[in-house]
Amino acid sequence: MLTIAAFTIALFFAMNIGASGTAAAMGPAYGSGAVPNKRVAMLLVGVFAFLGALAGGEVVKTIGSGIIPSHIVDVEIVIIILAAACLTLFIANLIGIPLSTSEVVVGAIVGAGIAFQALYLEKVLLIVSFWVIVPIIAFGLSLLVGKLVRKAEGRWSSLTGKGKWRRPLILLLIISGCLEAYAAGMNNVANAVGPLVGAGLINLTTAVLVGGLFVGLGAFLLGGRVIETNGKKITRLSLLQGSAVSVTGGSLVIVASLFGFPIPLTQVTTSAIVGIGTADNGFRLWQKSIMKQIMKVWIVSPVFSLVMSYGLILLFIKADYYTFVVIVSVFIATIGSYSLYQSTRQERRTTYDDGGGI
Repeated sequence: MLTIAAFTIALFFAMNIGASGTAAAMGPAYGSGAVPNKRVAMLLVGVFAFLGALAGGEVVKTIGSGIIPSHIVDVEIVIIILAAACLTLFIANLIGIPLSTSEVVVGAIVGAGIAFQALYLEKVLLIVSFWVIVPIIAFGLSLLVGKLVRKAEGRWSSLTGKGKWRRPLILLLIISGCLEAYAAGMNNVANAVGPLVGAGLINLTTAVLVGGLFVGLGAFLLGGRVIETNGKKITRLSLLQGSAVSVTGGSLVIVASLFGFPIPLTQVTTSAIVGIGTADNGFRLWQKSIMKQIMKVWIVSPVFSLVMSYGLILLFIKADYYTFVVIVSVFIATIGSYSLYQSTRQERRTTYDDGGGI
């Protein structure tokens, strides 16, 4: 019964990964108009994410046994890890934020490792350093390429996609988006099936096949909001700019996947989009509320899943109710304090707007 529950949660998680992590790959193509139909964009993402998942074995090994020892990973721990990660990701999907599945699942695994005091700390620090470094590289490369593209489009107007080069540019952008979707499947399928492999519930070959299928289904059925966010709410992209974003993000993630590192694809993609937008509009783009919201979720998501995983293990595995109550109390106090702070700010703003003074 527990094994069935573990597989059910893992496959549901895989669908959410498709909706959040891989759907963002076609955001530039959709946002620039190369693929105007959202459903077609989601279908392309699903197909190529599935193909990429078939080559994601190295990342599956890292998620399965590279962060915590495999001997502590049993069916119950798998359920808790996946449930904590899945719930965090599902909440992000509901509000349409392109959340990193890698951050969420690694955070949940680290929470389990802390609960059992068994954690490969050096590996975790290495993974986290890549989470910081790779998006910065993506931003820098896309900023440089964005300036070059801007000069080229200013000199040769046909490169903007309005002349004879429109069809080749559309084809280039679609191919680039498919490359990034392939990279997404290659890296992100491990986040759903890695814990199952680590617990010995399924072999590696079957895991990437089944996991890839459900990642593809999730991208097609649930990825609409994330495509909309990445494609149109951050910044508008030309065909050539969109190609630069997808090639940059896809290439960096594929290289990381070959070495077995789970990389936050959505962070890489979004950083590349921001780099292109900064080349066009300067740092005014950073003032947009959607950027602030995404950055907040990036910071909170791994910590949230870590605490949730740790708390669930204390409650259901170790029966340490006292520590669990303390964690819940701290969580409630944090939420309450933030809500009170927001209410106070709103009240002050209303007072000033009404001319009432202090």
